[in-house]
Amino acid sequence: MSVATAGIDDLAAPPASLGARLYDGLRRNPLMVVGGVILAALLVVALIAPWIAGDPLRLQPVNRLRPPSERWWFGTDQFGRDVFARTMHGARLSLFVGIVVATISCVIGLALGLVCGYVRRVDAIVMRVMDGIMAIPSILLAIALITLTKPGVAIVVIAIVIPEVPRIVRVVRAVVLGIRAQPYIESAIAGGTRGTRLLVRHILPNTMAPLIVQSTYVCASAMLIEAGLSFLGAGVPPETPSWGNIVAQGRTHFQIAPWAILIPGAFLAVTVLAVNLVGDGLRDRLDPRLARRM
Repeated sequence: MSVATAGIDDLAAPPASLGARLYDGLRRNPLMVVGGVILAALLVVALIAPWIAGDPLRLQPVNRLRPPSERWWFGTDQFGRDVFARTMHGARLSLFVGIVVATISCVIGLALGLVCGYVRRVDAIVMRVMDGIMAIPSILLAIALITLTKPGVAIVVIAIVIPEVPRIVRVVRAVVLGIRAQPYIESAIAGGTRGTRLLVRHILPNTMAPLIVQSTYVCASAMLIEAGLSFLGAGVPPETPSWGNIVAQGRTHFQIAPWAILIPGAFLAVTVLAVNLVGDGLRDRLDPRLARRM
């Protein structure tokens, strides 16, 4: 068989199967796959929690402070509530807050970052506002907003979104400024290409990779902040299961019932670790040059 025929056969080769692509991804970045599997499992558990975990608010004083067993997988707390049910329902809240905060922050930050990077007059004003917001600690800002209103999931989301938006704005603005200095962008501007068309067709697609990576870190940060606020009593109401308030309510009985703190705390740590693993893997896959430098 000639070289030309071999080349034609190679071009006509069928695409790799899904299993082959998954194996290739596992071989190239196994930690990202592990993080993705953990997150997928947590999402499934969170979605089906009402059917597999029971009622997280059911009080059974006769069964208070029971250790983990076949009946009580994660034990019970000081009120006789099932820690397994509360932990599974807490996963729903933490994942919801993380995903919603990351989505809203990315949408707002992307819009502001594009405008700041492309319109210099707006940049000077908006970035000073972003710098002022970043100068305030996230926890303190969130506590201040929540104390002025009635506690709830929506208020927690808003309180976390505000300090996270400047991080997205700075990332997107830096990418836009770098792309705008490229020769092909300057040629397009000289050729009369309109600003809106330039942003949508040339600049916006180049911001997607760093934006996706940054969104994973915002998601992890949002879950930690929500847990911290709930632990301090400034987050969701106590009757709403959250990993933060589960730990807070169980800390007074830590010496005799450590499972009430260690188990939800371990779930929070593993979830944040999985999100960071996915973020690191996406960074390496979307920016191979950065991965080689590191």
